[in-house]
Amino acid sequence: MQSVLIIDDDQDLLDITRIFLIRFGNMHVDTVLSAKHALKMTSDKSYDAIVVDYDMPEINGIEFLKILRAKGDTTPIIIFTGVGGEHCAAEALNNGADFFLQKGEDPSTQFRNMVRMIQQAVDHRSMGRAIGTSQRLLSETIAFFPEPAYAIDREGKVVAWNRAMTESTGTTQKEILGRGDHEYAIPFFGHKAPMLTDLIFEENATIEKNGYTIITKEGGTLFAWIKAKGKKGEEKVLWMKATALHDGKGVFIGTLGSVRDITGELGPELLQQATASAAAESETPATPPVSRGNGLAKLLGKAKTLYKKGLYLYYREGNYAGAIDLFDQAIKIDPALAMAWHDRAVCLRYLGRDEEALKNVDRSLELSPDYEEFLSTRADLLKRIGILQQRPDVLEAAVRAYNRIVEINPEQAEAWNGLGVCTRELGKDEQSRQYFERAQDLVRWGKSRKKTRNLDLLV
Repeated sequence: MQSVLIIDDDQDLLDITRIFLIRFGNMHVDTVLSAKHALKMTSDKSYDAIVVDYDMPEINGIEFLKILRAKGDTTPIIIFTGVGGEHCAAEALNNGADFFLQKGEDPSTQFRNMVRMIQQAVDHRSMGRAIGTSQRLLSETIAFFPEPAYAIDREGKVVAWNRAMTESTGTTQKEILGRGDHEYAIPFFGHKAPMLTDLIFEENATIEKNGYTIITKEGGTLFAWIKAKGKKGEEKVLWMKATALHDGKGVFIGTLGSVRDITGELGPELLQQATASAAAESETPATPPVSRGNGLAKLLGKAKTLYKKGLYLYYREGNYAGAIDLFDQAIKIDPALAMAWHDRAVCLRYLGRDEEALKNVDRSLELSPDYEEFLSTRADLLKRIGILQQRPDVLEAAVRAYNRIVEINPEQAEAWNGLGVCTRELGKDEQSRQYFERAQDLVRWGKSRKKTRNLDLLV
């Protein structure tokens, strides 16, 4: 019988998970509410596998994983989370996790997947963290992503291609796995060409030479746009993302990528204008040769101008509807303009359209996952919705959001206060008291810090 330790700060979830693993996995299961206590337990007792929540106070799932691996503990670990997507999975796998399982709407399916992952992780333990094993784990993890995703190994061969990617390209996993030499670019370009995953370690100048534009690097993730031809010869714009992946020992094993067709978001008229602008520049003798993306780069400047006008309307004049209209125009040109998505959410919140605002701020966090101001807006929205609608599930989500903020910035008193409010609403009085005391101490000693933009300066 396999022994499993489950770590989560939600007692109800612990109880349900324990019952399911015992009944359907025939496992011996221990549960604990914090990673801090789990570290003491793992010092006294060994387990065949550990399942740990990503979002927890004090020590989160990734920090727990790092501590265990630093001690030389090779126990298989599955990160179980209700937040994020690709960047969370990459963070988990890069730090030595064996699997990454995202919490979904169907508990039965996610628990069955958990049982399967535990059994596979235990089987893989004897094989070590060899590159081939890590790639198999990567492929099995990507299969659960709702967004289109794929991965190539360090030799440039496809090792993962999920169902969402098949649906968006029409190319099946069977047709593409193991293919190299840029063959995986054919579904997007109609011919072989370097994908962004092939250029992850290149300088911007090299990336631009391959036709990419609006290049952004955040941490270990690379973002860029590129123009391509559709199956019928129509112009389209693709937004790509790539992240380097390493095994638990820091060995580079491959690159995770995703591709999204943003032609519809950009708009056919603006796309045509961008194409004409780039063509005109390339035909002008007095100017040097330019990359294919310069027309789009010019439009990006227009997007930022529209965004700043919208910011002025909302911040200086309180004209939220007018600001939303300008933000919409900016986003139509540049769907990757995270600030426009966020500030649109703020305007919607002032107009009382909280649910729609939440979708917008979630979009901004997809583009900038750890931006403190975005996280704060999301947490505050969840708190507001949870209290007004008396929804414990939303309040729990707000708690997770505030926990993420204090992981990034432990000195944000507002986040600690938000935790206090939400846990009080959930009936966790002792925990609430501790959070309020933490917030008060930070304010009392003048140590409260919150990272936010200076809107006075911006407008």
